[in-house]
Amino acid sequence: MAGWRGFVTEMPAVPDLLPTALWAGLDDDKRGCYDDDRVDHHARLLIVQTPTIRQVITAGRRLIQLNKHAHYGRCGLMVSGPARTGKTTALTQLGKTIEVIHRRRHSHAAADIPVIYITVPPAATPKMIAMEFARFFDLPISRRGNITDIADAVCGVSIDARVRLVAIDELHNLNISTRAGAEASDTLKYFSERIPATFCYAGISLERTGLLSGTRGEQIAGRFSMVRTGSFGQDKQWTALIAALEDSLRLHHHQSGTLIKLDRYLHQRTHGMIGSLLWLIRSAAINAVLDGTEKITKKALEVVDADITSQNPHPPTR
Repeated sequence: MAGWRGFVTEMPAVPDLLPTALWAGLDDDKRGCYDDDRVDHHARLLIVQTPTIRQVITAGRRLIQLNKHAHYGRCGLMVSGPARTGKTTALTQLGKTIEVIHRRRHSHAAADIPVIYITVPPAATPKMIAMEFARFFDLPISRRGNITDIADAVCGVSIDARVRLVAIDELHNLNISTRAGAEASDTLKYFSERIPATFCYAGISLERTGLLSGTRGEQIAGRFSMVRTGSFGQDKQWTALIAALEDSLRLHHHQSGTLIKLDRYLHQRTHGMIGSLLWLIRSAAINAVLDGTEKITKKALEVVDADITSQNPHPPTR
């Protein structure tokens, strides 16, 4: 929970570019600190409010209201798509939005924990799922404890802490073709019935995992809506995304508009995947600070090794 709380409250300062004369006159120590701050900034870069993020936040907030007075059969949300298309970012931004709104409206309720965020471990079992919930709350539970006691403790704390959203990432790690995976899926369903909150899942191509097939799948499909993520087309949204990223750069010699003019090249390099685009621009920006060029050019982008997925000649489709 401490990690999630830190993510929600984190407000990293955006470094200002020093005037050229002042920057040129910095001694080595001050220049090192100044460059370190800019490297840290480029390693994070900003979260761009893409249409997918806005859609997930709107859908999530709507479902929370729909579920507010539901005692059973609560509705949920799935975010599904290929790797590096912004699923985790959309899920965490939804969680952050819900937590910020809750704390603003209930500033006196410091003990509230409005959002749970966990990831599904590989080859998850029911007990592993329950332990992830317990770990989020920092509950003092032994690994030798039985799943019933762990689940009861988690549900009790969730109710007392007024949890409103349960965000579960990496759901594709749930292999329901195995007995353990199917039972883990049932465990999530059990938690969704016991905890009066909205459940939101994210994972790679969830439609293909078997999660929505069979009797279990029919129940899930009947209660969950889905937001599908995918690659950007080479259109105005893609250009606007590049412009927002370029505007956040803190480089002394970079000419504004350079990356916008390279929008076609950037689309070819990344196949329109936002994760790959962020990797490419962040890496080039860090290189520009470290090597002293202080700008991103096509030549600078070409020396950056992109992720393997974006190098695939057959890009993932929606």
